[in-house]
Amino acid sequence: MKKAALFLVSVVLVCILATPASAREFIAIGTGGTGGTYYPFGGAMASIYNKKIDGVQASAEVTGASVENTRLLARGELQLAMAMNDVVYQAVHGEGDFKAPVQVRTLFEMYPNVFHAVTLQKKEDINTMSDLEGEDVSVGSPGSGTETMAELVLDSLGISYDDFDVHRLSFAENTQALKDNVIDAGIWSVGPPTSSVMDLATTHDIKILSFSEEQMNDVVTEHPYYSDWAIEAGTYDGQEEDVRTPSVWNTVLVHKDMSEDMAYKLAKVTFENRQDLQDVYIGAKATTPENTIKNAVAPLHPGVIKYFKELGLDVPDELMPEEMK
Repeated sequence: MKKAALFLVSVVLVCILATPASAREFIAIGTGGTGGTYYPFGGAMASIYNKKIDGVQASAEVTGASVENTRLLARGELQLAMAMNDVVYQAVHGEGDFKAPVQVRTLFEMYPNVFHAVTLQKKEDINTMSDLEGEDVSVGSPGSGTETMAELVLDSLGISYDDFDVHRLSFAENTQALKDNVIDAGIWSVGPPTSSVMDLATTHDIKILSFSEEQMNDVVTEHPYYSDWAIEAGTYDGQEEDVRTPSVWNTVLVHKDMSEDMAYKLAKVTFENRQDLQDVYIGAKATTPENTIKNAVAPLHPGVIKYFKELGLDVPDELMPEEMK
């Protein structure tokens, strides 16, 4: 009898101890390298979700960024994935790095990423995008949105990877490689100002290549998810003039199969705690429901639509997912 009672107590204790863990939902957020803006932004998101949503344990994961994030999301290895909208467009339509459409949904739009083609002032022969031909150029880490954008933008200008020596480095590696004269120029697609370019500018005189009006027209005409942008003078040490360059919005994606309730909670607490994101990255001032509706290229998740309807916002037909039609 005593053994039976002790066994019953043991079972009850095990159940009590196991319940919180079994009820906990793990949210892995795919970000990027530590030298960009995705990683700190994702860390702020994780902090919000851990504090504001009961039963959630969220973490920001260092990854190769957009392309890798989208693939990991499709395989169920991430629950949230940050990706640039050129990559999102390719994923939705089964183009580029994606052999078939990926079943992703938009949770929210973050902020624009801006194309930075960075070299050093001492590189006197590199002053325009065309001058990259014949040089050592880093196009971003493998599986990153930076490389996708680099290839698409350069192709719009009639420049292929065959025209220069290709390096595939992360943002932090770009900075070190420029310092060590391993590369002549590095490409970033990131929200300005970004820490790795700031780091470079504190020790070296940098030069960010500007696009001509004709070049910009070529880029945005061929790829309408890109838009004209100016990196304002003074954004980085020694940058005395505005730099004209392409930009593209960033999306936080979820899988089509995420529950409506979870997507609703994630969207709601994100927008209601936007100041926490701005405290980490000033560009988060652009993280609004209105910008999500205006700039999304993948359908919204039904849970997000539910939240937007509570705000009295209209969702256009093209952003309605097939499961709601």
